[in-house]
Amino acid sequence: MKKNHFYWIAIILFVAATGFIVLKYKKDEKTNVTTFYPLKERTGAIAQSEEARRVQKQFADLVRSVRTDPDDMKSRIALASLYTQEARVTGHHEYYDLAAMKYVNEVLEKDSLHFEALTFKALLKLSQHDFSNGLALAEKARAVNPDNAFVHGILVDGYVELGNYTAAVKEADIMMSLRPDLRSYSRVSYLREIHGDYPGAIQAMKLAVDAGAPGDEATEWARVHLGELFETTGDLRNAEMHYQISLQCRPGYAYALAGLGRLASASEEFDKAISYFTEADLLLDELSFKEEMADLYELAGQKNKADSIINRLKNSIADDLKNEVSNEEITYHADAELAHVYLKAGGYDQALQHALADYNRRPSNIQVNETLAWVYYNKKEYDKALIYLEAAMKTRSKNPVLLCRAGLIYAKNGKRDKAKLLLGEILNTNCNIPAPLKQQAIQELQTL
Repeated sequence: MKKNHFYWIAIILFVAATGFIVLKYKKDEKTNVTTFYPLKERTGAIAQSEEARRVQKQFADLVRSVRTDPDDMKSRIALASLYTQEARVTGHHEYYDLAAMKYVNEVLEKDSLHFEALTFKALLKLSQHDFSNGLALAEKARAVNPDNAFVHGILVDGYVELGNYTAAVKEADIMMSLRPDLRSYSRVSYLREIHGDYPGAIQAMKLAVDAGAPGDEATEWARVHLGELFETTGDLRNAEMHYQISLQCRPGYAYALAGLGRLASASEEFDKAISYFTEADLLLDELSFKEEMADLYELAGQKNKADSIINRLKNSIADDLKNEVSNEEITYHADAELAHVYLKAGGYDQALQHALADYNRRPSNIQVNETLAWVYYNKKEYDKALIYLEAAMKTRSKNPVLLCRAGLIYAKNGKRDKAKLLLGEILNTNCNIPAPLKQQAIQELQTL
């Protein structure tokens, strides 16, 4: 079900998992069940890589240590880290969240102030979109060790998701002063991006790429996001170059394939774009790939396939929510995803329900406000759309999708000059925005 577009944020952790083996044993005259989570089988090029073999060996060694020594907290943390990284690589977040949380909680049961366990639990909570609890755990961890750069990075993530951008910038500055590396440069890049500084964002993400080892998942994640920054600012040639380099360094990297798919769509090569996204979707369970594939099928005149994908997404998310273990530790908030899926399906009332639920949890986040504004726009409640749009633009973001939506909302609220200026600027640049939105902008601009 999960994303993981999260987060330019949750970068570099070393993790691995899948399936489960149940072992029974007697202790204190009671039968306890211990569950071990083996690694899920990777697919594509990464399945045969040296990295995969290294991860398998590391996993086997850690499981052996955990099974034989109930007091080995170091191996439990390392196992949680391995699971977390494997979730990023494979997209099996629900499974790996459960696996990692098991070992993190075992450590915290013995030591409630264990720093690494607190930071991992905070990270897992953010991954589940439980942002308030994730932030609270990160703040608790910071109190234990205020000089650790990684915990300040998690604080950046939590503050961003809850819309406290001033606090996020402060934590990023501290993180940079403690450890300028791929993780800190990536967060700086994103903060610059959401404040409208694309040249600064590109500069910081270049530093992130240079700080990483070519081929590592974290490095290629940063390289692809650098490509996306070029894509967003209209430099499609540089964007393509970085996606191709990423695929050379890490063959079969799903996010790089998706980047090439977006560029093919921008050139109206829809069959080629669908092929890229199909390959990416087979390699990584990522919601955004499926959403973009639905758009592509519709643009290619295959609406039945587009509708089928959206219906499967709705059912899949609903099924995942029902099937999640009844444990408050792994409850995942899927309202943001459901709002977007229902929007695509034309279910605007359901989209509003989930957008409001997400808004009630984090009313200051600009993306949440943008989603809510766009739902109201599609419901033709333009006055309400304007309220949330203005909240979405409080950081002066220059994201072209946001600005394009802003132009459309301004037009429907009689702010013709603002609408004309924004839509004209967006359409006169080469920035790559979704084709359906671009078509709406062209049609609206012709009426102004």
